[in-house]
Amino acid sequence: MRFEPLSIDGAFLVRTEPRADPRGRFVRVYCEQAFAAVLPQPRAQAGGDGGHRWVQCNLSLTAHRGTVRGLHYQRAPAAETKLVRPVAGSVWDVIVDLRVGSPTYLRWQAVTLTAGDDTQVLIPEGVAHGFQALSDDAQLLYFHSHAYSPEHESGVRYDDPRLAIAWPLPVVHLSPRDAAFAPLDGRPEGVTA
Repeated sequence: MRFEPLSIDGAFLVRTEPRADPRGRFVRVYCEQAFAAVLPQPRAQAGGDGGHRWVQCNLSLTAHRGTVRGLHYQRAPAAETKLVRPVAGSVWDVIVDLRVGSPTYLRWQAVTLTAGDDTQVLIPEGVAHGFQALSDDAQLLYFHSHAYSPEHESGVRYDDPRLAIAWPLPVVHLSPRDAAFAPLDGRPEGVTA
């Protein structure tokens, strides 16, 4: 595995190296020893372990090209690190640093993730995540360091003028929850990871 730092402090593009033979392919998605070099050590958190211990794994399917999901994060004490990998289709994956005091506070970065390209994104606590499907039937596999906690979930509007994210396609589908997120200017600054 190769960890390439992204422009958001603590975020990485993780390139995995598959082994292939006439039968097919095998790829290691996670290795605790490899990730330990770039992630904080696990620490006790209410309801989870934090750090790089994965406690939940989820799979999302986005049916239509142009759909935007996000930008989502969980507040402390349920803040989570995420590892996101495409398993079908292609997405434009976006992360936004919401950590007050971070050197990259309120910056965003996007990377294109395509199934079969053997890349994934490591997203630290306090960084919001979202994506736009570049293909129909895009699927993402998520590893989370904290279990989903509805009372701690939050988000940032995909079209927040303070961020000015330049989505590559017209937005064709957005959930009511994502559309209802308040703009950053309308609430307290940042989050604490």
